[in-house]
Amino acid sequence: MRLSVKAVAYTGALLWGGTFLLAALVNLLYPSYGRAFLDLCSSIYPGYHVARTITGVVVGSGYALLDGAVGGALFAWLYNWFAL
Repeated sequence: MRLSVKAVAYTGALLWGGTFLLAALVNLLYPSYGRAFLDLCSSIYPGYHVARTITGVVVGSGYALLDGAVGGALFAWLYNWFAL
């Protein structure tokens, strides 16, 4: 059975981007929520800094969407390659 690279890329993007978005939005309301997670993402994503602003949430979510899509596509491609 082969995986659809496109479908897994979309799924990865939505899951990882949604996870980041939810954590960042809740962090706007409760500053201590998800701080360690957001600090980790800040060290990985070059243009994102934990500034607790809407702009920061949008930039970080964009990075997370792209990261999830690339990770999902790579996972599906590798799976299909090994499943031959």
